[in-house]
Amino acid sequence: MKKIIMLYGLVSGAVIIGSMIIGLQMASDHEGIAAMEWLGYLIMIVALSMIFVGIKRYRDQELGGVIRFKTAALVGIGIATVSSLVYVVAWEANLSLTDYAFIDQYTASVIETKKAEGLSGADLEALEAEMAAIKVKYGNPLFRLPMTFLEIFPVGLLIAFLAAALLRNNKVLPAEA
Repeated sequence: MKKIIMLYGLVSGAVIIGSMIIGLQMASDHEGIAAMEWLGYLIMIVALSMIFVGIKRYRDQELGGVIRFKTAALVGIGIATVSSLVYVVAWEANLSLTDYAFIDQYTASVIETKKAEGLSGADLEALEAEMAAIKVKYGNPLFRLPMTFLEIFPVGLLIAFLAAALLRNNKVLPAEA
């Protein structure tokens, strides 16, 4: 089970890292950062499909085509955890290489978007103060690391439970003889 979890977790993490590198290159401007958020979650879903593949492989090759929900869920959660940890490590490496410029770009993007929507006066000042507070929080690794992990892990958890529910039925994509 551990081999499947590591293999598929690392493959999923590698897909996310590769996509993240490409996405960050494309999202160098303020508008790109906001647009890449949706693409990022789509990529996460595609990459986390390795959870389904990993559970199916474990069911078919290790367990003879039958798996219980609990076992399938544990395999899926394991893959999601490894993938999420790979994502966190890659994100921290990216932040380090870019001198932590992301949070400045992100907060500037939020402020510019709200200004373009007509936000001004006291509301704009409140938003700027909120963004300044977010910058301070984001500078603390005890805040940033769990937050980064929680960007991806809940998506993986959902996919793990869905895959476990589907694959516990040996009639769903049965093992080939």
